[in-house]
Amino acid sequence: MTSPAPPPRAPLSAALDGCTVVIAVDRRSGELAAALERHGAQVRHAPALTIVPHIDDEALLTATRELIAHPPDVVVATTGVGFRGWMEAADEAGVLDELHTAISGAQIVARGPKARGAIQQAGFTADWVAESETSAELGEFLVAEGLAGRRVAVQHHGSGADGLDELFAAHGADVVSLTVYRWGPPPDPDAVIRSVQATAQGEVDAVLFTSAPGTAEWLAAAAREGVVADIAERARSGRLLLAAVGPITAGPLEQAGITPLIAERGRLGSLVRAVVTHFGGGHAASVTTGVGRLEMRSGGAVLDGVHIPLSRTGVDVLGALFDASGSVVPRARLQNALPRSGANTHAVEMAVARVREAIGAPELIKTVVKRGYRLNVLDPDD
Repeated sequence: MTSPAPPPRAPLSAALDGCTVVIAVDRRSGELAAALERHGAQVRHAPALTIVPHIDDEALLTATRELIAHPPDVVVATTGVGFRGWMEAADEAGVLDELHTAISGAQIVARGPKARGAIQQAGFTADWVAESETSAELGEFLVAEGLAGRRVAVQHHGSGADGLDELFAAHGADVVSLTVYRWGPPPDPDAVIRSVQATAQGEVDAVLFTSAPGTAEWLAAAAREGVVADIAERARSGRLLLAAVGPITAGPLEQAGITPLIAERGRLGSLVRAVVTHFGGGHAASVTTGVGRLEMRSGGAVLDGVHIPLSRTGVDVLGALFDASGSVVPRARLQNALPRSGANTHAVEMAVARVREAIGAPELIKTVVKRGYRLNVLDPDD
């Protein structure tokens, strides 16, 4: 007899009702999606890269056996997933106990708390952890300690381009480099293309990133589609949130002229809390109207904290008025938001009427005779 499926977990909040969130993440994407959905989000998966483990990589096993034969003085762990992958590769090759013995007498340093957690999980203790979670701080610490004549094993992240090998070698260290995983192509390239197009067209409220290479590749996909400027403009307007798990992950966004939201603690949980707080805590773009505080979502509007679902056309029409912040929007411009309307100005009137009806506050949108429509926005001085 088949056991019944477990009941769905209860929602935690409605902070992300009406929000579509793109997860440009491969690892732990299911966990991240589940956390966002419990706050009401609609999630789209569009990982721009995949993590390819090096379990069968002979170069990794050769370097591991070299460390067993000649134990290191220092072990550098740059990522949690990479350090765990190294231990798994050693276990798969039947040399985990020997590696454990070789490392046990070394100074072990971690680039951040995730790497420290993996070190502890493997049965070791981290002697030092970089507070900034950057390779630069880690490198400065070891250079200050002195590296001449010391044997240093460096576990790299996927891209391997952190400059630590060259830095340590320049200061006299004998460096053993370990790349435990690498970045591979996206599992669904079309999903990435659709995600950047939808983001540029206003169909997405937030995009979340957890690695610098993944961020860079998602932006590269946007560049190939010619929509980086549109995405950057939506971010500047406050209608789109781009959020990163930490400052390194945020780097490619900042280089593209986009200011992202950066999670405080470099954890997926912290990233989710930052996004929930942004949309649920009154930090999203808004205008104060005669009927309450109005925010836009890709799936509707939020009026005084209550989500009101709207059709795609309704979102486009109300969004155009929202962006004008109380200025008059000509009928011709609103007509552009209506599919298959042609020169039918009556279609604009009907679309505005439907939005008024859905909102339940006809006075939200004012008709300006012979000119167009505007939101009933209150003067800040009022």
